[in-house]
Amino acid sequence: MTKQSIFGRISTLVRANINSLLDSAEDPQKMIDQLVRDYTNSIADAESAIAETIGNLRLLERDHEEDVQAATEWGNKALAASRKADEMRKSGDATDADKFDNLAKIALQRQISAEREATGAEPQIAAQTEIVDKLKSGLNGMKDKLVELKNKRSELLARAKVAEAQTKVQDAVGSINVLDPTSELGRFEDKVRRQEAIAQGKIELAASSLDAQFESLEDLGELTEVEARLAELKAGGSAPRQAIEGN
Repeated sequence: MTKQSIFGRISTLVRANINSLLDSAEDPQKMIDQLVRDYTNSIADAESAIAETIGNLRLLERDHEEDVQAATEWGNKALAASRKADEMRKSGDATDADKFDNLAKIALQRQISAEREATGAEPQIAAQTEIVDKLKSGLNGMKDKLVELKNKRSELLARAKVAEAQTKVQDAVGSINVLDPTSELGRFEDKVRRQEAIAQGKIELAASSLDAQFESLEDLGELTEVEARLAELKAGGSAPRQAIEGN
């Protein structure tokens, strides 16, 4: 995986609009679970690749530091050799002076080579540093998106549970229609009305039976009076009071 492809993948994931993805999904919960897995795997891959990129950058920086240090050391050696050559010439030793001048030239050549290496590495180090900074920023963005995804998943599951509960309540309420005579409630009401009618019938029946009893008592009273008058006639008494009073 190249650095450019890593950066492109991170940029794509960070720019992803989670809400629009969920809106277009047939099953948002499955979609968000898959996104969480993809983001988690992508973060792990990105961390590994970024760590490798940072490692390469540190090697470049270390090589650059060594080249800079080497250039400084070769410059010091060239200066020391040149001074030694000057001392030899002053003392009349031209041969050794030339020898030290040649050493100074060799040191200067090494210094120039080290400086070129250091200078040549600087643009590459700057570019790599910029890439690493962008990759780190992108990785942080991915981690933020992962937190957002997980929060969105929790919110989605909570909303799904509420919606399911509301649906169950509405279904339960809808199944009871107090105006439907064929429903369970209507049949129960019918049964109660029949029981009330039977009870009312029993009350009326009991009342009519009581009236009959009172009527029978009145009839019994009349018979008792007749018997008394008959007994009086038989005893040789006067005519019945009603008849006498009538005459």
